[in-house]
Amino acid sequence: VQLQASGGGLVQAGGSLGLSCVVSGRTLYWYALGWFRQAPGKERELVASISRSGRDSYYTDSVKGRFTVSRDNAKNAVYLQMNSLKPEDTALYFCAAAPRYGDTYAGPTEYDYWGQGTLVTVSS
Repeated sequence: VQLQASGGGLVQAGGSLGLSCVVSGRTLYWYALGWFRQAPGKERELVASISRSGRDSYYTDSVKGRFTVSRDNAKNAVYLQMNSLKPEDTALYFCAAAPRYGDTYAGPTEYDYWGQGTLVTVSS
């Protein structure tokens, strides 16, 4: 499974960005998908996760109400829409895939496949 993330960039605080991640190699339906981020000097954290069908999702507290994760299994893609961005959202963002039997989102240690990061910089 290969993942390719895109959509990062520089945005002012309060602005929006949309990240995309295209998955190839296997049928996307069998995987829960997630977005992680890692800021300089900080540990990588799970930002959002979405179940195989898209019916179940998780957000870390700091992004609830601002970020939305979605997926399109027909297009083998997962998305992260980020609104009301803050300087503390600045980080390298990664998409990841977790093989999953059930239709639930995956926890932070369950991901087996990773894409390269895309950098999001939010200026104040």
